[in-house]
Amino acid sequence: MTTAATGTRFLAPPIDTSRPTLRGWFGMAASTHWMATGAAQSVLERGGNAFDAAVAAGFVLHVVEPHLNGPGGDMVAIIAPAQRDVPEIVVGQGPAPRGASIEAFTAMGMTETPAAGALAAAVPAAVESWLSILEDHGTWELADVLAYAIGYARKGIPCSAKLAGVIETLAPHFREHWPTSAAVWLTDGVPSEGDLIRNPAYAEVLEQLAEASAAETRVAGIRRARDLWRGPIAESIAAFVATPHRHSDGVDRAGVITTHDFAELTVYREAPLIRKFRGVDVVKAGFWSSGPVLLQALGILDVVAESGSIDPSTVEGVHNIAEAMKLAMADRDAYYGDACGVPEFVRDHLLSPEYCADRARLIAGEASAGFRPGAVPGHRPFIPPAATPDRTGSIGTGEPTVARNGETRGDTCHVDVVDRWGNFVSATPSGGWLQSSPAIPGLGFCLGTRLQMTWLDPAAPSALMPGRRPRTTLSPTMLMADGAPVVALGTPGGDQQDQWQLLYLLRTVVGGYTPQEAIDAPMFHTTAVTSSFWPRVRSERGLVVEDRVGSDVVDGLRERGHDVTVSSGWSLGRLSMVGRDPSSGMLCGAANPRGSLGYAAGR
Repeated sequence: MTTAATGTRFLAPPIDTSRPTLRGWFGMAASTHWMATGAAQSVLERGGNAFDAAVAAGFVLHVVEPHLNGPGGDMVAIIAPAQRDVPEIVVGQGPAPRGASIEAFTAMGMTETPAAGALAAAVPAAVESWLSILEDHGTWELADVLAYAIGYARKGIPCSAKLAGVIETLAPHFREHWPTSAAVWLTDGVPSEGDLIRNPAYAEVLEQLAEASAAETRVAGIRRARDLWRGPIAESIAAFVATPHRHSDGVDRAGVITTHDFAELTVYREAPLIRKFRGVDVVKAGFWSSGPVLLQALGILDVVAESGSIDPSTVEGVHNIAEAMKLAMADRDAYYGDACGVPEFVRDHLLSPEYCADRARLIAGEASAGFRPGAVPGHRPFIPPAATPDRTGSIGTGEPTVARNGETRGDTCHVDVVDRWGNFVSATPSGGWLQSSPAIPGLGFCLGTRLQMTWLDPAAPSALMPGRRPRTTLSPTMLMADGAPVVALGTPGGDQQDQWQLLYLLRTVVGGYTPQEAIDAPMFHTTAVTSSFWPRVRSERGLVVEDRVGSDVVDGLRERGHDVTVSSGWSLGRLSMVGRDPSSGMLCGAANPRGSLGYAAGR
């Protein structure tokens, strides 16, 4: 346990943890599903590096968590090859198709981007992103990497309780409106927990990619597979979604994505944003993501800690952390958008120490009740309209994430890998959920719904615009010390991703917790942010806490004016991490016990 800047100590963690923090020398993998973790560790054991292992795990996640991610979705990753000085961001967030514009959507009578259906889809970038990582930094042949996912898709995976629940909920919608989805997920009726789920159509897609990769060199083979994805597979997708189908507004509409959109996609690499916090460099993606929220919150809390608590286990600490996050999230809604829409001055201003200090002074002893973006000289903040918290969605809409009352309905996915050479990967794949839009016949998957994060208002920094990326919630994290990567971490959870990762960082970097202690510790998050997903609600004083924080903390927060919802003790967050001590080479890994699916493995 270490000492915060005020000289006060964090409360000690519980003596027992749900699992140990794993330690070893060879390799570590951690993810939101044990099958993906197992595939990654198997690749490491067979001589592959962290990039081979992460890509294998990524495709396995398509099969084992199809309600949380898919090949028609997106992915953001931070990768750190051992020979590089600075990690790089893999921008696996596809842009809006050329036919998706405010004018086109409003001409159809829409006032907001649909939450489900092909019109909500950005250009799929998940598959291309994984393949680009393998091409640039991997060592394995594509066919060997895909063998794990092919095996699971062919032979079947045991249906989890969450997956069974999603399919059961959507079954009437599938049968009435999306029969191609019923053909994939209701072949033997509604599955129960433990039943085998197979996806032979997606297995065939993967087998075609593997066959296409047979070439004179490994890289040439991967490029042939990418050509197949952009060619015949893209043609099948575009042809099918051009047929009108049911969208979340109850209207049958055709999608606008074309093969040209697939052909124009570029999976960019970007330099990361980095903020030093208590001697550690925190690495995040840019302002087209929610990543800078974490950096802003750390800057604000560093100032708060000079006179107050930032311990996530105390009333004052929870209050200060929640208020800091509300301020950072307000700035996100007001100023964040695709890189082409956020001027460098705005980026520098929002992350400057002076601005963070100004924001910290706004935190009072009572919960704030307003939407409070900061002032950026020469720029007017966008004030998003927010629906009331009691607005609810319909079948097949929104993100499968954590409900406003803390109930976990699903999330997204995450995977971390570090190998014995010091290569790191932190990746958060999402989108293309089976509840996003109808399954494409013969392919076994559907498109994503990331465009629902855009606004049909040209004044918004995240306005819908052809070729522009929607602002994503996907937000992996990497930590560096003395110029070397030391930790890769992340979690699913929509707008909660950076909130839960913030608690992990405070507990490990400031509080001295071990990784598993920090993951196990009680979580919380504010709902006083404009939801990135339909129905775009905001609860001005909302705060969700796990009941393990204790009744005294809950009572104290309510006395401060927070509208507290108490969730079950193991319900918030699905964090995982891997780490490496650069001086000794010792590796570590830890994963979330909530939901009983996430695991770390290593030796």
